[in-house]
Amino acid sequence: MISKKTKYAINALVYLARENRGNEPIQISKIAESENIPRKFLEAILLDLRNAGMLSSKKGKAGGYYLHKSPEEINIAEVMRLFDGPIALLPCVTHAYYERCEECKDEATCGIRSVFLDVRNETVNMLKMATLSQIISRSEHLNEEKKK
Repeated sequence: MISKKTKYAINALVYLARENRGNEPIQISKIAESENIPRKFLEAILLDLRNAGMLSSKKGKAGGYYLHKSPEEINIAEVMRLFDGPIALLPCVTHAYYERCEECKDEATCGIRSVFLDVRNETVNMLKMATLSQIISRSEHLNEEKKK
């Protein structure tokens, strides 16, 4: 399960991608209110996203946050790793967070590892393809279907 922090980050990014096509800064209070995210929690999330290069910010009265990358360049895998760490279900199948399983006799012949490596690979591929742009398109499509 993803953390609440990750879910809020995704919601804030999608909001910025949807509402801010011209890269005009949007105030934290507006994002927090629209997405029902506690403001102090959102401030920390947006700062992490900025430090990761997904967002930029502008200070002052007309300040706020805006996407640093295009909605097509920001994917859910990147956001999840930023806030939740590894995507894999076992430590022996992660790339950046690899740890050998204590009980494993031979990774090369471990059927359990093989299954979870496949799961991780498919999951990561799907999450990398899930960009902000794609999420917005899916939402619009679902809204159209609902109207029918």
